[in-house]
Amino acid sequence: MSDAFGHLNSIIMSSATKQSDAIAPRVANLSWRVRFALLTIFMLAVGTVYITNQLLTARFTQSTLQRAQLRLALYSGNMVSELQRNSIVPRLLASDAKLIGALSSKDYQLTSQRLLSFVDEIGAAAILLLNSDGRVVAATDRSRLGETQRNLPHFVDAASASQTVFTTHKQDIGVYDFAYSRQVVANNNLLGVIVVEVDLRKFQSAWAGISDAVIVSSPQGPILLATEKSWVGLPEQEALARRSAPSAIERAIQATQDWTVSMADVYVQGKAVMRQELRVPFRGWNMVLFTTYGGIRQRVNAVLALEIMGFSIFLALAFYQLSRQTLIRALFFQQESDDLRQLNIRLKREISERQKVEKNLQVAEQTLAQSSKLAALGEMSAAVSHELNQPLAAMKTYLAGAKLLLQRKRLDEALSSFQRIDDLIGRMSAITRQLKSYARKGGEDLVPVDVRLALNGALEIMEPQLKSRQISLSKTSPSDPVMILGDQLRLEQVVVNLLRNALDATSTVTAPEIELLLLGGETATLAVRDNGDGISDFDDLFEPFFTTKKPGDGVGLGLAISSGIVTDLGGRLVARNSETSGAVFEVTLPILKNNNNEG
Repeated sequence: MSDAFGHLNSIIMSSATKQSDAIAPRVANLSWRVRFALLTIFMLAVGTVYITNQLLTARFTQSTLQRAQLRLALYSGNMVSELQRNSIVPRLLASDAKLIGALSSKDYQLTSQRLLSFVDEIGAAAILLLNSDGRVVAATDRSRLGETQRNLPHFVDAASASQTVFTTHKQDIGVYDFAYSRQVVANNNLLGVIVVEVDLRKFQSAWAGISDAVIVSSPQGPILLATEKSWVGLPEQEALARRSAPSAIERAIQATQDWTVSMADVYVQGKAVMRQELRVPFRGWNMVLFTTYGGIRQRVNAVLALEIMGFSIFLALAFYQLSRQTLIRALFFQQESDDLRQLNIRLKREISERQKVEKNLQVAEQTLAQSSKLAALGEMSAAVSHELNQPLAAMKTYLAGAKLLLQRKRLDEALSSFQRIDDLIGRMSAITRQLKSYARKGGEDLVPVDVRLALNGALEIMEPQLKSRQISLSKTSPSDPVMILGDQLRLEQVVVNLLRNALDATSTVTAPEIELLLLGGETATLAVRDNGDGISDFDDLFEPFFTTKKPGDGVGLGLAISSGIVTDLGGRLVARNSETSGAVFEVTLPILKNNNNEG
């Protein structure tokens, strides 16, 4: 098959070489004059578009600015006209005989109806009549009767002034009330105050429907009216920095995305807009209008699109003429395509043969996998047999102790030994279940496990052997749980194997020592150190059936099984020689995150 593919590759390379040799002269025929002409046309198009963009942007920007100034003057005039029209009303109503009589007699039955007749003619938002205590005794809005407005600016200022006063009052978040007020006097006695509320919010609603953003602010700075209601009551800089509703921002301050000639007057949320300011001839108020560049960009882009379209048509004609030359090339390629078609047929035949070979290979791999599984089951059986020896040895010791305790009538201690034997029987049953689980390619789900509990369980199993050898055992573990995701039984199995290995390593030492160290943190780390002779062969240390013990003392499966268990739990088992004497086996496992100290 490799010879066939090699031959196929040689045919393809040969065909590609022939095509390159045939195309090279024709590419060379595209003279430098044609290339220079095409480059000149392209540069001319770019230059024309650039200059046109600069000139039209400047021109349309100026016209947009003039229209913005005209709109600003119109808005200002309408607002001032509304204010002036309402300014004369308090003076007329303050001298109305019926209103004066109602305040004097405190008979207000027909007063509200009289105010309603005025409001229709004047067009004011509302008219209120307040007595000398600041209580609303008549109003065009009858729901407001009885309100106490003694501390509001329009009452306080009017009560202390002989002329008509204008006041602004922040009623709610984003809402200001505007009112003219004048005291009602009879015989130099203050009878009450007439209040005419001016409806300026109707301009705010009208401005919100246009493409510009408009604000009106007082000399002290807070915004009194704005197309975006959330701006009202804020200084201008703070209002422009605030994230507002898309309706106002997108309509009012959506800036151009490219090719802006003039520098922006202000940036609102990173968007460039033109800012026009006009001083309103009323109490020093300022009106500011923000105009976008969006309309400018659309008008400029329309002209640029026509220019680009014209150059595109010209270039299309030029390329059409050049494409005629490629027709000759196409005829040449037609002959080459026939050769490639035949080559494709041969390639399909080779692919079909390759697929047959791959199918046979899959069958062989399945057979090999089954054989490997049977071999692994045999090795696992030997491993489980090795693991059962340790609980059996412990059971034998506990049985001997229980027999002695029964003879001495120490029943409670004997029952404790029997309970440990029962635990060991459960452990042996769990080990056999693991063999069955392995045989059916499945296993129990991993659960949160406290490594400290697994360490204590392993020490209980090894307690008889440790006491019989008089081992100096030291254990260090944290007070808080060290949680991992694993299997407590299998983790105990690892610790037992490491302890058994340490016992064997210290069999020739006069003062045997074993140190257990458990640490938590980024990972759970368990170290087992002994003061034996150390490790001489690291290469085959974790291989199955590798052992340095005498025949009959072990089969060399303990470390291999332990390494496999730790790997299954997502960790690693490493070995090294201690700096003083003996060996150190270190188990590192991933810590269980967000365990909330469960254990």
